[in-house]
Parts: sequence; structure tokens; C-alpha cells
Amino acid sequence: MMVEALILKAIAATPEIDFSFWALFVRATITVKIVILLLIGASFWAWSIIIQRHLVFNSARRDVVRFDRAFWSGEPLDELYQQLGQNPRGRSAKIFVAGMKEWEQSQRADGGLIAGIQSRVDRSMDVAVSREAEKLQSGLTVLATVGSTAPFVGLFGTVWGIMNAFIEIAQQQNTNLAVVAPGIAEALLATGLGLLAAIPAVVFYNKLNADCDRLVAGYESFADEFSTILSRQLDS
Repeated sequence: MMVEALILKAIAATPEIDFSFWALFVRATITVKIVILLLIGASFWAWSIIIQRHLVFNSARRDVVRFDRAFWSGEPLDELYQQLGQNPRGRSAKIFVAGMKEWEQSQRADGGLIAGIQSRVDRSMDVAVSREAEKLQSGLTVLATVGSTAPFVGLFGTVWGIMNAFIEIAQQQNTNLAVVAPGIAEALLATGLGLLAAIPAVVFYNKLNADCDRLVAGYESFADEFSTILSRQLDS
């Protein structure tokens, strides 16, 4: 009871201190300010990638549905190839066009086919799948980097802030709450911002990476199905 009474008395005697975010930022040392600005920038960067990747993946899913409807409609593949042109917009369409382009270039003037066409078509589609997978994965490494480094950056700011708080205590030779609390609060702000940047980055990295893997697996499955169709035509 005596200890609690002393603590309450110390708090009552402590002058009112502004602990708002802006006040903590202004009172922080230049190093902690840089850390805070870096973490805020990293958080905005991560969220911009999260939103942008969501939009890209949703668009890619719609493209898959639209192309599958056209591909399996029973329309001759040559006509579908002519409709799509050399530079289609959809990712599935680009894989299909890559295979058809190689098929077209492997035809001789007499109507025959150059030997090894099946392997060349497969390689062309594999390259197209890899190219689209790389585009889908763009930005995900940034989320992984933010998720893994932001807590340590925040911890660095906290350690630096606490070190300066102890230096100020030693210089003033005063352990009053008014001297200790602001420095500790400023230091812990960096850790809080580090976690605030890291947690969404890690969560959405795992989700977006899984979504990307599913899309790429769908492209690979389509490439295998299309290769089977071409193989059947070659055998016939």
C-alpha cells in the first residue's frame, strides 16, 4: 500500500505531458524520427502493393474465366487465335497465343510440319507461363522484406530511444516519472510502428503468394491441356 501511495503521489505531482503521436514524434531524437518516417513509408508502400496486387489478381481471375469460356466453346482454335491477335490482353490468352504462334511457324510451305513441333510448342508455352508468373509475383518480395525487417527497424529505434532516455536521466540525476515517461513512450512508439507495418505485410504476403500460386498452377494446367490437344491432332 505504501508503494502504491508513493506511485500515485508521483503521478499526481507530475506535470501534464502531451503523449499524442505528433508530440512524441517532435520530442524524439533525429535517429528515432528517421526510424519512424521509414516505418511509416514502408507501411504505406506495403499497403499500396497489397491493394494493387488484389486488383491484378481479381482481373487475372476474370480473364481466366472469360478465356476458358471462349476456348471450350467449340470454336475452332485457328479462329480463336485470329480473334485474339498477336498481343492479347489476358494472361491465359497470351499462353495460348504463344503455343499457336509456334504451331503456325512450324508449318512448312507444303502443308507439313517441321519435326519436333510438340517440344517447341511446350517450351513456348512454358516460357509464357514463367513470364506471366513473374509479373504476378511483382511486389511480393517487398511485402516479405517489410514483414521480416520492420520489427527489427522498430526495435532499433526503441533501443536508441531508451538509451537516450537513460542518458537524460543521468544528466538530470532525476528518476521522476516526468523525466522517464516521455523518453520511454517515444522509444516504444518505434516498436509499435514496426509491428504495425510488419503484421499486415506478413499476413497479406502469405495470402497473395497462395493466390499467385493458384493462378500459375491454373496456367500450367491449361498449357498441359492445350499441349494434349495439339498432340492428339499430330497423332491423327
